[in-house]
Amino acid sequence: MKRTLILLLFFCNALIVQAQRVLEPSAAKHPEWTRSFPPFQIAGNLYYVGTADLACYLITTSAGNILINTGLASSEQQITANIKTLGFKVSDTKILLTTQAHFDHMGAMAAIKKITKAKMMVDEGDAAVAADGGLSDYDLKGDVRTFNPVKADRILHNGDSIKLGNMKLTILHHPGHTKGSCSYLFDVKDNKRNYRVLIANMPTIVTDKKFTDIPSYPNIAKDYAYTLKAMKDLKFDIWLASHGIQFDLLSKHKPGSPYNPMVFADKKNYYDEINELQAEYDKKMAVK
Repeated sequence: MKRTLILLLFFCNALIVQAQRVLEPSAAKHPEWTRSFPPFQIAGNLYYVGTADLACYLITTSAGNILINTGLASSEQQITANIKTLGFKVSDTKILLTTQAHFDHMGAMAAIKKITKAKMMVDEGDAAVAADGGLSDYDLKGDVRTFNPVKADRILHNGDSIKLGNMKLTILHHPGHTKGSCSYLFDVKDNKRNYRVLIANMPTIVTDKKFTDIPSYPNIAKDYAYTLKAMKDLKFDIWLASHGIQFDLLSKHKPGSPYNPMVFADKKNYYDEINELQAEYDKKMAVK
């Protein structure tokens, strides 16, 4: 009996250790996720500091800076180096945001939070996943963490304002891809004009399962429908996304290209993307 209890205790402890271990999924099929890309000024006080595909954005303000997304765990040094290359201090980062709680956008978040002491703000739907490192992600098995956990200092809800210095961002709750996927709307300006900027989290369908076969996310179909409708009605001047490929980063901006915010004003590209995602959603919903 005693031997059985010891073995049971050992097995339980092994499961706990396994669940606490961080095992980032392989990015071998996506070399562009880790490929370095020179940082550049997008518009006004908005800058690109990510890799060739995993988009990370720095918004500078009079009271410190805001960083949106961090890419993979290995992207930490690339992002911090990019911030320094632009002439800014990593330590001036005061707020951390994400467009979705997946490892390819949250991988380096815990490390950057540790070195900056910045406040992490997360959409309510992704707060639990961020805090457990992906264990509760509806499309994963929940046996290992896919990124180091990050506890939110502030929970965000649809329409909330994020203020720092002279900047105000509005969070838009766009669930489906994750329970707390979100986009951001804000204004920046240069010496010529103001720009209404949309950083969009495009509602790509991540699961291969039928929506009705996901008990841990019973509202997934309704959430996708809501997000697709909401994103069709947005007004903006220029738009960006969580992945460079989604807004044709590599074709719109070549390393060394001159400052040109309007290259990202391709609204037809945005609505074409949304229409394609709507078609994918309709096709999945039609499967019985």
